[in-house]
Amino acid sequence: MVSSSEIGFPVGKPSVLKRDVVYRHADGLALEATIYQPHDTPVAGVVSIHGGRWSAENRWTNARIDQALADAGIAVMAVDFRLAPSARYPAPVADINAAIRWFKAHAGDFALAPDVIGGVGTSSGGHQLLLNALCPERTEFAAGGYEDEACRDASASLAYAVACWGVVDPLTRYRYAVERNMTLHVDCHHAYFADELAMAAGNPQRIVQDGSWTHLPPLLLIQGEDDTTVLPEMTELFAKTYAEAGGAVQMKAYAGEGHTFMTKRPDSKATLDALSTMIDFIRIQASGQRQALADLNS
Repeated sequence: MVSSSEIGFPVGKPSVLKRDVVYRHADGLALEATIYQPHDTPVAGVVSIHGGRWSAENRWTNARIDQALADAGIAVMAVDFRLAPSARYPAPVADINAAIRWFKAHAGDFALAPDVIGGVGTSSGGHQLLLNALCPERTEFAAGGYEDEACRDASASLAYAVACWGVVDPLTRYRYAVERNMTLHVDCHHAYFADELAMAAGNPQRIVQDGSWTHLPPLLLIQGEDDTTVLPEMTELFAKTYAEAGGAVQMKAYAGEGHTFMTKRPDSKATLDALSTMIDFIRIQASGQRQALADLNS
């Protein structure tokens, strides 16, 4: 387990409680997640989805981000899910769908209300999170394998979402990578998607553009302006399309920053500002959900 000192926090800072759970069984695997539990009653909860070109990394990849959120009073469920090439689209998306259901079904165990649970995803994790945010009940995403009946019956909808340098348009990104001989990225696209038709089917940009979404939760997009893996233009177009579809969206771009800047340079000014922006966004969205629930019950 990663300690606070290993991810850049000062020694002696009160630690967040961590607990490992199994949220789903699939292909004979027990899929695990780590819950970051704030000492005080959490103000919100997020499911955290790591990147890694759909084929690498694990739930500790975003430990710097997850720890910072938990230190700010946000409970975090950092998720491991099946990876390509052993699991291809849409199987990992279904794992994440099951994780969302698990966290919402067990929200009371962590002093949370299900209505204040959202999601954070980075890079390819942002792509997979967005698919669940837009289409939480899509048949191939809601594929079962739940730990208990409560998970099956829980909604997979998210109260809000944060996508950091997310692959919002995998088909356009694939063609961009092919043109520029980005061999590793091209190979990872092939490992995860069966073909370009699958890239179009599992494509947040297309889903928003053609109106096949069922949910448009409030969305925050974090992007480096010097990112050559996910171009800022892709994220900007997605933000524009999301807004035109009626979704509430904010985009925060950082000059001079590239892909995964928050995990590569955890103590930089840009990273600290992005963390602050994320925390403020999550708190505001959770507060709005609590107020809406109070109004319904009044």
